[in-house]
Amino acid sequence: MLHSEKLYFIKHTVPDLLLQLSPNTMGKWGVLNAQQMIEHLSESVQMANGKIKTELLTPEEHLEKLRTFMLSDKPFKENTKNALMSSEPLPPKHKGMNEAVEELRQEIQDFIVYFESSHEKKVINPFFGALNFEEYTHLLHKHFKHHCQQFNLLQ
Repeated sequence: MLHSEKLYFIKHTVPDLLLQLSPNTMGKWGVLNAQQMIEHLSESVQMANGKIKTELLTPEEHLEKLRTFMLSDKPFKENTKNALMSSEPLPPKHKGMNEAVEELRQEIQDFIVYFESSHEKKVINPFFGALNFEEYTHLLHKHFKHHCQQFNLLQ
């Protein structure tokens, strides 16, 4: 899939699909309801746009293998554990789905703007290291697709 198609999917397709869900809808796996999942996606984009600063959690000796997976087209496995999330989900921070999706749209726009001056600028991802715009777009696409499949939003 072309880079521009992945960005379109992130920016337009996914937010529109998410609006089909009810806030308390549960996915095929995991503990997050639909609204909590959307807020989780916003946080992942905030890492990509530099609003949430993180340090690398992956040991250096595992980084190359993880980056190879991240840059591949292999999907995340169901129930992939995220070391940054507790086993109990946080309560939703927005009063409804529309607000959660609007925040996600804004964070995606901020991600694009953040990298406009230089697509080679890099931001630390806690699992995959320093990523440029294209690499982060690939990761966000993979991550968004994973959660769309979790909530049966993709055919």
